Amino acid sequence: MTAAPDHDPFAVWFREHATSLSTLDPDAPLDDLEPLRDLVGEARVVAIGEGAHFVHEFTLARQRVLRFLAERCGFSVLALEFGFSEGLTLAPWVRGEGAEDDLAQVSPYAVTWGLGDLVRFARRHNATSAHPVRFVGIDIPQAGGSLLPALTPLADYLRDVDPEILPLLETAIGIAQRCSSGSAASAAPLWAKLSTAEQDGLTAAVTRLLLRVRALEPLYVSRGGQDRYDVALRQVEAAFHADSMFRAMSGLFTGTGLAGDPSVRDLYMAETVRWHLERSEPGTRIVLVAHNNHIQKTSAAFDGAFVSLTMGAYLNRMLGEDYRAIAVTSTDDHVPEMELDESAPVGFRVVDTPLPAPEPGSVEAAAVEAGLGLGLVSLRQAPPEAHGRLDRIRTQTAFMHTPLPEAFDGVFVVPTVTVEEELGL
Repeated sequence: MTAAPDHDPFAVWFREHATSLSTLDPDAPLDDLEPLRDLVGEARVVAIGEGAHFVHEFTLARQRVLRFLAERCGFSVLALEFGFSEGLTLAPWVRGEGAEDDLAQVSPYAVTWGLGDLVRFARRHNATSAHPVRFVGIDIPQAGGSLLPALTPLADYLRDVDPEILPLLETAIGIAQRCSSGSAASAAPLWAKLSTAEQDGLTAAVTRLLLRVRALEPLYVSRGGQDRYDVALRQVEAAFHADSMFRAMSGLFTGTGLAGDPSVRDLYMAETVRWHLERSEPGTRIVLVAHNNHIQKTSAAFDGAFVSLTMGAYLNRMLGEDYRAIAVTSTDDHVPEMELDESAPVGFRVVDTPLPAPEPGSVEAAAVEAGLGLGLVSLRQAPPEAHGRLDRIRTQTAFMHTPLPEAFDGVFVVPTVTVEEELGL
């Protein structure tokens, strides 16, 4: 990609502070990634992002970073931008149970969203490495596409501890079935087509269910144990936040929502990371894999307008120096974009889209002018003036405007983009 015409003032700094990496091959020797050790320090949660979904090179970068953090830094949990409930089902497969070619049956959603290569790599890593990782999901169900993965498993639990509440759960499931889809992009229009009575009925049922589960904790624990209760509560909370996201996404599409409404999803993800951390052995360290927009420590803003608080902002507030965020971006001249399409199964199509030269002030412009190909840059040593002038990073075909040294501790740059081939969209 040709650099932006304006000279980027941070190109020299980039050239001097970047580490050139030798390969994206996740099975290659890891010595070139050693600078990553200083970047992550003693943090308990290290997030590795992506500037766009469905990019093969971003998957390879994450595989390689996961292996380095597991084998050389003692990280033992892989937390993915993937439904909490769906993660409970997928975790045994990642651990090695069943056959490798069963993934599409165990978790069709993982394949649909281009996560197959990453979770297959984690499974192979667990089979061959002396440093296996435990897999967990942190997101609301199907990225806000359905309440069913969170609500349906509750039936067996409530039948044991509180059968009187089952009719309320069945009411919630019945309405949720009518607006269930593969993503928020397709679910929000379905939700908007429900009657107001149905929309409010779903919210009322999920809210009452959540309040009852919270209020009757001592009774539930006495009948089913603490572990089962903790999981069930997290599932009810997932449904509650997902229902709120129906309204948030519908408002976003129609222009009737409020700035900050989408924060409910990121809050749930951050709290779920902390949930897993608190229920793990002392000293557990988590590799967190999610979009750059979610892991950044600053709020999300486009064209200067506040959109939402991010998972990374919440985690930074919760954990401080125990949280580090590493963006992943590319300097290539095209990217897979998610174009809204109500006729598509998940509400969008993936379209390989040309990109103009990166904007001055972007990390991509600095990397191009610095001549950085495949490389890693620590932003923790960025000069003071960079906080006001290095202020944007690509997100899909747009730019996220935010002070980069405040948003991320480092940036992993790849020079090429290839659209993932295995997409069930």
